[in-house]
Amino acid sequence: MPLADASLLHLIWLASPALPIGGFSYSEGLEAAMESRLVATESEAMAWLSDQMQVALARSDLAVVAQAIAAWRQADLARIHALNEWVLQSRETSELRLQSEQMGRSFIEWLKSVQPELTRSLNLPSPTYPVAFALAAAGTEAPLRDCLLSYAFGWAENMAQAAVRAVPLGQSSGQRILQRLAAEIPAAVDHALAQTEDSLQAFTPMLAILSAQHETQYSRLFRS
Repeated sequence: MPLADASLLHLIWLASPALPIGGFSYSEGLEAAMESRLVATESEAMAWLSDQMQVALARSDLAVVAQAIAAWRQADLARIHALNEWVLQSRETSELRLQSEQMGRSFIEWLKSVQPELTRSLNLPSPTYPVAFALAAAGTEAPLRDCLLSYAFGWAENMAQAAVRAVPLGQSSGQRILQRLAAEIPAAVDHALAQTEDSLQAFTPMLAILSAQHETQYSRLFRS
């Protein structure tokens, strides 16, 4: 069945970088990678973000979103709490945890203003961004895979713009990076959909080290 117009537009809305949740203010270690000379060119930024999507996003956040959408639709609050706790425990640095909590909190506040009916029974003291996004996506009639495509593209667009500002690169370079990430998103989504409750992973030691270094980096553009 083709995706209904209303659901498609809703997913585009959820993926928009204009959503007032602060995603643009984080680089997820990319700025520290640039400072350490691990990323200095368009091709290096492209490879870095591609690896991050496949090694980190597909194994953790995307898989959490998939499982959380199913849980929201089944009103399985115990599973929602477990997934939210897993996200919090998997954040290895203060800034990564701050990002997930702040974006989750801002997302819920935005959702209260546009779809308050979805948040009336919400009883989650510190909703993380993947779980908050899943709540909004669960309220659409969109298939699970399409919801994950939306989440992944929103991440890719924010990170491509982070690369443009941090490396720095031109806008054309940013669009080429986004083009490559978009081409790789379907495979990352399929990998995430294949994850089970016991196969969720959060093992990116270099990303954690760079994120920790970014917290005390002297000169930076992005939030820490």
